[in-house]
Amino acid sequence: MADLSGLSSVSGASLTETQIRGILAQIDLDITNLLRDGKLSALKYAIPGAADRAGNLRALLEARSYYQTLLTSRPSWEVSVGE
Repeated sequence: MADLSGLSSVSGASLTETQIRGILAQIDLDITNLLRDGKLSALKYAIPGAADRAGNLRALLEARSYYQTLLTSRPSWEVSVGE
C-alpha cells in the first residue's frame, strides 16, 4: 500500500472502550515481555536500527499513559438504585 500524502481521505470512528482496553492489554503484555528474559518484544515500536530497551520501555509507558487517559476521559454513567 502506498504512503498517504495527507489525512483528508482517511476516515474512522472513535475507539470504543473495548478497543482501548485491548490496546492497554497489548501494551502491558509488551512491557512484561520486554522486561522478562531480556526479550526485545517492543522493538516493533522502535525506530528501525535502534535496539534501545530503555527507549522502547519509555515509548510503551508513554503510549500506555495516553490510552489510559483516553479511557478515563470517556463519559461514563454511574447508576444506583434506591428503595
